[in-house]
Amino acid sequence: MTDPVLSLDGVVKSFPGVRALDGVALPLAKGEIHALVGENGAGKSTLIKILTGVHQADAGTLRLDGRETRFHTPREAIAAGIGAVHQERNLISRFSVGENILLERLPHRAGLVDYAAVHAEARQWLAALDLPIDPRTPVRELSVAQMQLVEIAKALSLRSRILLMDEPTASITPHETEVLFGHLRRLRDEGVTIVFVSHKLEEVFALCDRITVLRDGRNACVAEPVAAIDRARLVNLMIGRDEVVGDLGARPEPGEVALSLSGVGTSLGHRGIGLDLRRGEIHGLYGLVGAGRSELAKALIGVARVTEGEVRVGGRPAVIRSVAEALHRHRIGYISEDRKAEGLILMHSVAKNVAASIWGRLAGALGFVTEGRERAAVAPLARELDIRTPSLGQVVGNLSGGNQQKVSVAKWLAANVDILIIDEPTVGIDIRTKRYLHQLIWQLAAEGKAILLITSDMPEMIELADRITVMNGFRIIGALQNTRGYDAMSDRIMHLIQADEESAAAAAPPAGRAATAPA
Repeated sequence: MTDPVLSLDGVVKSFPGVRALDGVALPLAKGEIHALVGENGAGKSTLIKILTGVHQADAGTLRLDGRETRFHTPREAIAAGIGAVHQERNLISRFSVGENILLERLPHRAGLVDYAAVHAEARQWLAALDLPIDPRTPVRELSVAQMQLVEIAKALSLRSRILLMDEPTASITPHETEVLFGHLRRLRDEGVTIVFVSHKLEEVFALCDRITVLRDGRNACVAEPVAAIDRARLVNLMIGRDEVVGDLGARPEPGEVALSLSGVGTSLGHRGIGLDLRRGEIHGLYGLVGAGRSELAKALIGVARVTEGEVRVGGRPAVIRSVAEALHRHRIGYISEDRKAEGLILMHSVAKNVAASIWGRLAGALGFVTEGRERAAVAPLARELDIRTPSLGQVVGNLSGGNQQKVSVAKWLAANVDILIIDEPTVGIDIRTKRYLHQLIWQLAAEGKAILLITSDMPEMIELADRITVMNGFRIIGALQNTRGYDAMSDRIMHLIQADEESAAAAAPPAGRAATAPA
């Protein structure tokens, strides 16, 4: 191999109570896609943040083009040609899509920002990712998946010679992933070096040239060719043992209808939504970016208004005005896809975040909740989900993204609701915990819980869901009984979406769809 364009050697980084990196090496060659993998808490995101100047290493060396260097700020890394898509989004919600994409280099004219140029260039990067969003749209109006793609467009727009991508496909569907991979392969062929962090091992094998594995903050392997490693060995390197994959088992037939929607419209734009969710059933909602799945979930828990039609819970009409009402009156819980903005209070401890949904149950005679009661209730769930934390008093914002996701799941498991809406449950989750969460969702349904599952992970959807309702453009376009044959089911789902897209395109005026920005 030629000399690395960028390399880390002997890198050490500690935080209060934990050594995140312990002597880690990472050599990166020009014009390669290099996978960086490991379990949650293995140190991947910390390593990315050192490469981009967010964190400073306690020890070790970083060399760029053979010369030892150190980035003290993200701007220094950007100036050196290093761009990044971080696991936690770095978008400014009140700014437009275009402003966010070109934030580091806004074009000016006569001393003022040239917004025509901003929108024109941003539109090009959005088109490269097949994302039909008006660049003038405020980021706060986007779904999590759309924000993820805007974050990617922002990184691509920097035209970096080294591009670091931390879980870039976590919230997007196979369609958007394939478009992104085509772009990354073209960049590699042009000499760009790409670091690709993912828990989706099928993506690693499909895309990457070499691989470095971290386990507990140390190297398990360094820069091995992907072609020379198989899944079984890779899993063993990541978790220290062989992967255990078994049948999820049988479940009783679903029972009575727990949640029913009839002709439902919402303030977010849904119209004519109808579906039944039964007790003991896992009912999947699938769709591409912007289909309206998460928005429908938010209307069901009172975050947005239901403007027409009828919602029935347990056979009775229900008007749900708030999350608290959904939880306490109707026993509906929602594991949000956006743990950072909606699922967790990052400045609070693990114990307080998980116990928040059951404070009423934990309160003593005088209405106070003691730390002892919180920790006693939370500790079993923390052990079950293997939340990697020095203590239950640890601030959630100090945990890795994957462990934050586990805390978000634990919070709603503690609530013991009857109807659970699960939105992208395994985003940023390692393979061992992902398998555990699949078993847990399956078991909850076996116990009679009604599960509405929203996921962009097609294999996950086909493995878990009993029925799959497909959405596009804030409408239901079809419903399928799941036969659990991956190829056949994925083909049927994508056929529904493609047929709907073609129908919409044929009905659209010559100028194109309204979702696309005017020139």
